[in-house]
Amino acid sequence: MALRRWHLPLLLAPLLLAAYSRAEPIEGTVVRVVDGDTIHVRLADRVEKIRYIGVNTPEIHHPTRGEEPGGREAAEVNRRIVAGRRVRLELDVRTRDRYGRLLAYVWVGDLMVNAELVRLGYAQVMTVPPNVKHQERFVKLQREAREAGRGLWEWEHGGPRRAPQA
Repeated sequence: MALRRWHLPLLLAPLLLAAYSRAEPIEGTVVRVVDGDTIHVRLADRVEKIRYIGVNTPEIHHPTRGEEPGGREAAEVNRRIVAGRRVRLELDVRTRDRYGRLLAYVWVGDLMVNAELVRLGYAQVMTVPPNVKHQERFVKLQREAREAGRGLWEWEHGGPRRAPQA
């Protein structure tokens, strides 16, 4: 079968997406904290909804489950870390989820927000291949947070005290 002109973009698309995901980090400013693992970031020419890679926090706006225990605390910790701050977005293999959100490891200076939320106990590891670049780090931090009874893991020991200062 002969290669037709319209085949070329289809063949190149995976290569272009892979190159984009390994490009230099993207920088912007957080303009809204949606919850513990989702933010809106103003980039140069637009605002993007960002979903943190590798972690999951309890919901505060879920359409069927409503508010989950620990959701407000996770959102507040996230807010303390990123609200109004300049952030750097590190992409992985897959750049968007099924809802169109940009998937990223979010950095404030030298602090990876995804990892900090796990370390503090306000996010659980949620690995979705192929985005697994920092999975081992997250798993180690979650084990430590759980053993120490921090954040969400306090519920296993009678409930939360209050969100820590970030």
